[in-house]
Amino acid sequence: MERVGIVSPESELNRPAAAPRVTHVRWYVVAALFSLSMLTIVDRVCISAAKLDMARDLGLSDVTFGFIFGAFALGYALFQIPSGWLADRYGPRFYLTAIVLAWSLFTGLTGVVSAAAALIVIRFLFGVGEAGAYPAAARAIYKWLPAKETGIAQGVMFAGSRLGAAFGLAVMSWTILKIGWRSSYLLLTAIGVAWALFWYLFFRDDPGQKGGVSESEREYIRSGRQRTRQVPGTSAPWTRLLLSHESGILLAQYFASNFTFFLCFSWLLPYLKQQYSLTAAEAGVYSSVPLYFGALANWVSGLCVDRLFKKGFGHHSRIIPAAAGFLVAALALVAAANMTNAAGAVLCFAIATFGVDLTLSPSWTACIDIAGRHTGALSGAMNMIGNLGSFASSVTFPMLVDFSGSAKSYFYLAALLDALAVVLWWRLRQTDFTRKEK
Repeated sequence: MERVGIVSPESELNRPAAAPRVTHVRWYVVAALFSLSMLTIVDRVCISAAKLDMARDLGLSDVTFGFIFGAFALGYALFQIPSGWLADRYGPRFYLTAIVLAWSLFTGLTGVVSAAAALIVIRFLFGVGEAGAYPAAARAIYKWLPAKETGIAQGVMFAGSRLGAAFGLAVMSWTILKIGWRSSYLLLTAIGVAWALFWYLFFRDDPGQKGGVSESEREYIRSGRQRTRQVPGTSAPWTRLLLSHESGILLAQYFASNFTFFLCFSWLLPYLKQQYSLTAAEAGVYSSVPLYFGALANWVSGLCVDRLFKKGFGHHSRIIPAAAGFLVAALALVAAANMTNAAGAVLCFAIATFGVDLTLSPSWTACIDIAGRHTGALSGAMNMIGNLGSFASSVTFPMLVDFSGSAKSYFYLAALLDALAVVLWWRLRQTDFTRKEK
C-alpha cells in the first residue's frame, strides 16, 4: 500500500518552477480577419455572378452596369480616410462590428432593388460600409502582431479575400441558379450579421484586455511593435504623414495594383463568357483561376516580407517583393492582350494577378511601418487611391472595348501603370523599421 506523506517546505522549494504558459491568441485574431476578408469579397463579387440575371430582370445595359460597379468603388474609395480615422479613434472592435452590420444591410437591400438609380445608390452606400474593413483590420494587426510577423499576417488576410472571391464566384453562381439572385443577397445579409456578433464577443482592441492571452505573449507583441514615426511641426502628425514622400509612393502604386486586379471583381466573368462563348459554369471556373493565383501570391509575399525583414533587409524587405510583383504583372498583361483562346488569356491574367497581389503585403506592412498608431488613416488613404483605380478600371474597361473592339487597349494600359509602379517602389526612401513604440 502506497504511503501518503506530508510534503515538506524543503521539497516545495526544490520543486522545478512551472514553465510559463505560452499562448498564440494573436493568430486566432489573424484567422478572424481572414474570415472577415473572405466575407467582404463574397458580398462584393455576388453582383458579378448575378450580373446577367440582374441585367435581364432590371433591363440594364453594360454601360449602366459599369457605373453600378463603379458606384461601389467610388463609395469605397471616398470613405477610406474617414473610415481609417474612425478605426483609429474608436478601435477595431466597435468599428468593425458597426460597419459589418451596416454593409450587410445594404447587401440585403441589393436583393430587393427594382430600378437602376436605386441600385447605383445602394451599391455606393454598400461601398461606404465596406470602406473601413481593411483599415480597421490593419489597425488590429498593428496592435496584435510584432513587426516581424506583420507581413505574413497581412498575407493571410488578403489571401482570404482572394479565396473568398473564388469561392463567391463559384458558390454564388450556384446559389443564384438554385434560389435566385434576390434570395442570395438576403442569405449573405444573415451571414454578415452573424460575423459581426462573433467579432464583438471575441475581439478586444488590445492584447492586455483579452482573456486567455499569456503575459509572455503580451510582452512578445508589445516589445516587437513598430513605433510611430515622429513628424515635427504639427499637432496632427497623420496629416503630415499623408503628404510625405513615402505616403505618396504608397498611394500611387496602389492605384496601379487595383486598376489591374479589379477586373476580377467586375468584368472578367461576363467578358470571358461573351468573348469566348462559354457557358455560365465554364466562365465561373475560368474567372476563379486568377483568384487562386492571388491567394497563393499573398502567402508567398507575406512569407518573403517577413523572411527578408528577419535577415536584416529593412525597407528592401518591402521593396523587393513589390517591385518584382509589378514587373511580373506588366509582362503578363502584355501576353494576355495577345492570346487568342480562353485558357491562354486566363492563364496570363492569372499570372498578372499573382504579380499585383505580391504587392499587397509589402504595401500594407509599409503603412504600419510608417504610420504606427495612425495606421488606420494612412492605410485608408492608400486604399482610397487604390479604389479610385478600381473605379477607373470598372468604367474604362467597357469603354475601351467599345472604342477599340477588343480588350487589348485595357491590358496595355494596365501594363503601363504596373511598369510605372516598379519605378515608384525603387524610389521609396529608407525608413527606420527597428524603432519600438514605448
